[in-house]
Amino acid sequence: MLDAILDFFDRNIGAPAAKGDERHTLELATAALLIEIARTDGDIQPAARDAVLRAVREKFALSPQEAETLFRLADEQMRQATDYFQFTSLINKRFTAEQKEQVIELMWRVAYADAELSAHERHVMRKIADLLYVPHAAYIAAKMRARDAAGR
Repeated sequence: MLDAILDFFDRNIGAPAAKGDERHTLELATAALLIEIARTDGDIQPAARDAVLRAVREKFALSPQEAETLFRLADEQMRQATDYFQFTSLINKRFTAEQKEQVIELMWRVAYADAELSAHERHVMRKIADLLYVPHAAYIAAKMRARDAAGR
């Protein structure tokens, strides 16, 4: 799996991806958390999938094809994961508080994409926000920005 990730970044992003290249690992970790919210209620709905793809394109300046490949790799990683720690620990090490709040806002945008916000989605959102050490006020502010962007 690591070789597939490294090949993706080498082919599609342009810079050779060394095993220690955390920028690419952070992109994968962020995409994996977005995918987790998209599939919280079961299968990933088209609107949620589109929201994940849009988020990774905007956050990491990826082409549509690069975003699709990152989505596929992150989905595989999330399916194999036993918890969120492998993703949240990387983000905690390298992202600022503002960047982590932005990740939470992107996750809320994905959650709002399907026009239904389930109790399970809210639970997972709160859990991941806690793992990222996002203060409650910042968590709520991110949620409100995402809700407003969704027109809810």
